[in-house]
Amino acid sequence: MAHYIANKNAQSGGEHEVHNENTCNHLPESRNRQSIGYYTSCKDAIAAARKKWTNTFDGCKYCCPECHTK
Repeated sequence: MAHYIANKNAQSGGEHEVHNENTCNHLPESRNRQSIGYYTSCKDAIAAARKKWTNTFDGCKYCCPECHTK
């Protein structure tokens, strides 16, 4: 399982980008990372993030391309 994080800072469209912390080379600065937890896929991580927070989320196009929509 991979550890997923969300960027605390929203993108211009209001989404918080989700990253696989184990493999991504485009992570936000440490102080801007919010842990989502350990999941088998970015889809599961985003679903969990939506349950925890009211924000909208989008996968990183580099480490979570299957969840990247914008």
